[in-house]
Amino acid sequence: MLVEIRPAARLRGKNAVDITAALAPVFGALGTENADDGPVTDLSRLRVVADWVQYRNNFRTPIELRPVVGGGPPELALDLRGLSGADPDAVSSGVGAALHAHRGGGANARHLILEEWAPSRSSQIWAFNSLYWQHLQLWEEATGQGYESALPGGQSDARHLEPVRETIGRLFAIWDSLAERRALPEELYVVELGVGNGNQASTWLDTFVEMDRAHGREYYRRLHYLMCDYSPHVLEMARATVRGHAEHVSSFVLDAMRPLTSLAFLKFKVFFVYISNVYDNLPTDEIATIGQREHLVEARAYLPEPEADAIAAGLGIEQQALAALVQKLLRLGPALLAEAMPQHFADVPAAVQFWRACWQALKLQERYVPLHGLDTYEIAPGINGELLRPLLSTGGDVRMHVSNGAATSFAETLPLLHPYGTLQCHDIVVTDPHQFRNSFRGPGKYDGSVVNWVNGPLLAHIGARKGFDVSFAPFRRSGSNITTMTADVRD
Repeated sequence: MLVEIRPAARLRGKNAVDITAALAPVFGALGTENADDGPVTDLSRLRVVADWVQYRNNFRTPIELRPVVGGGPPELALDLRGLSGADPDAVSSGVGAALHAHRGGGANARHLILEEWAPSRSSQIWAFNSLYWQHLQLWEEATGQGYESALPGGQSDARHLEPVRETIGRLFAIWDSLAERRALPEELYVVELGVGNGNQASTWLDTFVEMDRAHGREYYRRLHYLMCDYSPHVLEMARATVRGHAEHVSSFVLDAMRPLTSLAFLKFKVFFVYISNVYDNLPTDEIATIGQREHLVEARAYLPEPEADAIAAGLGIEQQALAALVQKLLRLGPALLAEAMPQHFADVPAAVQFWRACWQALKLQERYVPLHGLDTYEIAPGINGELLRPLLSTGGDVRMHVSNGAATSFAETLPLLHPYGTLQCHDIVVTDPHQFRNSFRGPGKYDGSVVNWVNGPLLAHIGARKGFDVSFAPFRRSGSNITTMTADVRD
């Protein structure tokens, strides 16, 4: 049996986990759990992996058994946070139930399965994520809170004045140099992807005006600030926030993974691209190295039986009909769902209540599928899986995010940059592959949306292949998890 405890930092210190108390009932169950014809699982081949899931809302249960397609040793996945303080008998019975379910082929009659197995980036959790941004206004009306309240601290970490002043100062220095050589374009473009409520754009533009007046070059007269977001509701809020700069601001509804669809006219013209808390909200696969072989993590969403029963009973339908209703919600959205099915939803708020209940209950099952070579896997259009090899070949087993959505967005955004342009991203970013070994990196649940850490070394490899230097620096606010990633054209 291989036992891996990933959150090593929680084994010591003031808030150390009581490993003995948390794991004793697990190993007690493994040692005593038997079936009539022998042990359910060959313990010599079992892998036990313990994480600390820092997201209070997430898609996991404290005890899961993940099979390996093709008959490899299964993985018993434990959440130490969920096990801490749990009733030992309940833990023991949970382990036994997971092993028995695995022996029966992995089926669990207590779950309402919502989809077939698929790579993680294709899971329904991302359809729910898109639904949230498409119908954000309805969600906010139901909760009475703006979406930023779901973020740690209740707002984006990237809204601070000092970094803004430094960025604008660097732009002025570049523009001054180009102007002296008569190489400065008449129109100066800045793009922001993921504008939030517009406070960042407002801060940036107000500071730009102040510094431009002191600088004396009248760059503000030539400035074009493009606000881009997936959510029309978010863009509407942002436009209201920056209305004092309306003559210099344009807004675009676009998919962050396909910026060139709307912004191709800006290729090689943008001097600054700003991205905050976007990449962590884009679909991603996970790849794991198990016993020196690469595996793709597949997932399928489900509703636990008690929650599924409660939701179905509230609608007056059988549990078996609930999966089809979830599919209609994801396809139509809450407003059209209420219109199409008035027998179940009296009005739009009732459909939103159904949406919120499903999201709150939603969980994920996972399994490992062997990959027949990284070269058969596509990270993003035109980006081959072989790029992952140096990140996976760091010794021992590892499981990491591929950040497919972030990689796609990043690769398609770089061509927008002027030869003297810069892309700056503030997000939760893994900067060393070893970080995937010692801490859970998502997915986690925010209030309606998904959050995942971003594979920074992978983006750095992609940038290098396209002629860009990518660097990482901690965000300046003490205690923040945000990292500043910067990409510049290589000299």
